[in-house]
Amino acid sequence: MDFLAIGHVTLDRRNGTFTPGGTVTFAALTARKLGYRPAVLTRAGDDFPWEEALPGVTVHRLPSPVTTTFRNIYVNSHRIQYVDAVADPIPPDAVPEEWRHVPMVLLGAVAAELDPAMAALFPESLVAVVPQGLGRQWDETGRVYPRRWSHPQVAQPYTDLLVFSKEDFGGDPEIHRELIHTFPLVVVTLSEQGSIVYQHGVATPVPPRPAREVDPTGAGDVFTAAMLIRLYETGDPLQAAYFANVVASFAIEDVGPKGIPDRETVEAYLEEHPWSPIEVPVL
Repeated sequence: MDFLAIGHVTLDRRNGTFTPGGTVTFAALTARKLGYRPAVLTRAGDDFPWEEALPGVTVHRLPSPVTTTFRNIYVNSHRIQYVDAVADPIPPDAVPEEWRHVPMVLLGAVAAELDPAMAALFPESLVAVVPQGLGRQWDETGRVYPRRWSHPQVAQPYTDLLVFSKEDFGGDPEIHRELIHTFPLVVVTLSEQGSIVYQHGVATPVPPRPAREVDPTGAGDVFTAAMLIRLYETGDPLQAAYFANVVASFAIEDVGPKGIPDRETVEAYLEEHPWSPIEVPVL
């Protein structure tokens, strides 16, 4: 095992069908397609299709009466989301001792099920945090609304990479600025416009690979896993973000995780379309 993803797996309901999802699902499958040996620490009910959803992935499942279940409705690439069920939280002491020395760790909360300070358990690892699930709340109907992430600074000392989308936290620029200035390396994903890498007071736009969008669900999770992997391999955040843009662009060209590309496909594209960054100071 060399890649660990922690968070809830989910069942995502769309058009009357249920698709396995969750940040950890997309992240682990991305790691496997890119040549790594992933593992997942999660909590879910018995209704999740483990063998179908996570082939080739080591899973440590904590029991729960239900599996976290979302309904996603897309209108002009904007997602309206409902939560129908939420599994129990994942406490820090649930992480097996032998899993605390893995090279790469991705903390991917979808329903506030993690304390991001859990990153402190992995001092030897390269740690990425996807905070979208820490910026969610829902009403009595289950409709999901944004909220501010409380005390992000507690995770800062242990987080090597923070990734969120332009729509996370309701697209609130004040919250985005706070996170950009709190964490040393932040990437904001911009859908078809690529991404922006923020580090050391400098913002660098990273171009996309043009894609034929079929299903954008999980694109940010695929992006984060791919960037974490490439950052681990090269130590170069900008080229890692470009690599991740390419991986995520292939992923959205099919339903669910079916479009996640293998490394050969990604590297063939990168060889034909190299990129050099242009840095812009952050105001």
